Amino acid sequence: MPKTSSLQVHGRDRAGKGAARATRRGGLVPGVIYGGKEDATLIALEPRILVSLMHDPAFKTNIFEVEIGGKKQRTMAMDVQLDPVSDKPIHADFRRIEKDTLVRVPIPVRFHNEGASPGIKVGGVLNIVRHDIEVRSRPDDLPDHIDVDLTGLEIGDSVHINAISLPKGVKPTIARNFTICTIAPPTVMTVEEETPAATAGTAEGAAAPAEGAAAAPGAAAAPAAGAKGAAAPAAGAKGAAAPAKPAAKK
Repeated sequence: MPKTSSLQVHGRDRAGKGAARATRRGGLVPGVIYGGKEDATLIALEPRILVSLMHDPAFKTNIFEVEIGGKKQRTMAMDVQLDPVSDKPIHADFRRIEKDTLVRVPIPVRFHNEGASPGIKVGGVLNIVRHDIEVRSRPDDLPDHIDVDLTGLEIGDSVHINAISLPKGVKPTIARNFTICTIAPPTVMTVEEETPAATAGTAEGAAAPAEGAAAAPGAAAAPAAGAKGAAAPAAGAKGAAAPAKPAAKK
């Protein structure tokens, strides 16, 4: 059952953007109550009270009794517009409700018994597809939340809306059997990145032998010098290439 609480508001005389801006300059948040057989009612709310109510996860399922001009009206919060820069509320919409009024509101989902899920015990991850479910119902039949039991779920299992028992008169607005959550397999890292310190140490260790090889007297430097002197035999080879003159015939 939704919680019913009273909400203190102030009445407003004028509508329009100019009047709304004047209300904000006065330190209040402009709003409106609409619906039912009555005309829309202009109201103004204390920003501190409105922000406090918005922090409640059941803000859009609670019923607020608003008293204006000595008359109480049962309302539900439909929408709150926020400033794009400061995120402060700048306008609030409330809907006037009766016992037979049908409303569409999101209901938060709560997950229970994670420790009783074999899939989660072996390293599986709870993948939440929907944190809330929009339902259609009369205001007095709305639940505070929807419970999902994870007992016995293995890796690869999923929970769909048809497996959830909703209160009588409460129906999801989506007709298909949509997924609420799954138990996903664990993510394993197969490649480990080398740290910068290890990489630098490997590079320094590889550079040291190269310098030592160049300094060795009979190692790398000697063949290089010999390679330069090897041109001499090549020149001699050119002279040797001249064919010997044949002996003179007697």
